[in-house]
Amino acid sequence: MKQLKLTFLFLVINFGGLAIGSLLMNNGPTSDWYVNLNQAPWTPPGWVFGVAWTLIMICFSIYLAKLFTKENSLKMKIIFLFQFILNVSWNYIFFNKHLVLIGLITIALLTSLLFIYFFKLSTKVNNYKYLLLPYMVWLCIATSLNLYILVHN
Repeated sequence: MKQLKLTFLFLVINFGGLAIGSLLMNNGPTSDWYVNLNQAPWTPPGWVFGVAWTLIMICFSIYLAKLFTKENSLKMKIIFLFQFILNVSWNYIFFNKHLVLIGLITIALLTSLLFIYFFKLSTKVNNYKYLLLPYMVWLCIATSLNLYILVHN
């Protein structure tokens, strides 16, 4: 029952973070600035982003609920908060402020943090760590898209 409650809590927090990030984008992918950038040939169509983030946040919320059931420490709360801030702030940094290099640093830190979750913080929930794979793969793709824009614009 505790894990179910935590799953719901993390779903609310994570989807809330997506909503905040969306608000901070300032029309993001449809803005003249973004549309006129030289983008990577592997940039997915817009609808893929919504599908991907929905899957990612469902998997991540289930993972976090299991993790926090096993280890609800201040350290884990701080790491989660750092992940949340990085995830939400990238939208603002990249799409709103057009700070492509700072965006790349932000998303690289976020990607690194997910790899730390996977390899270092999942020892108590080993089977659940595979729920992080969609997030990790997506962040690798997103990082490459951000890097491409930095290099080619």
